[in-house]
Amino acid sequence: MSAEQFSTEKRILMAMRKTLGGIIRDLTPSDSAVRYPLSDATVEDVKKCFDLIAARERELAQLAGVSEERPHFIDEVSATKVVSIAGLKKRD
Repeated sequence: MSAEQFSTEKRILMAMRKTLGGIIRDLTPSDSAVRYPLSDATVEDVKKCFDLIAARERELAQLAGVSEERPHFIDEVSATKVVSIAGLKKRD
């Protein structure tokens, strides 16, 4: 597959994701008392579409050699904490 075909497919996937997201935002009632206009089956189908789009985007990224790691900010707090074993004391 050529770079141009990758680019076209990527643009199609982005447009599909944006359009589906817009439809869901437009259909979501602002009042929680109002019934959601889509059936449960349709909601599940839309979720499956989002899953398929994301899976294909991951495949394209792998084929293009793009890392799946997300960018991190310099001042972002690390989720991991290193604890020294030497500082631990045995309880009596």
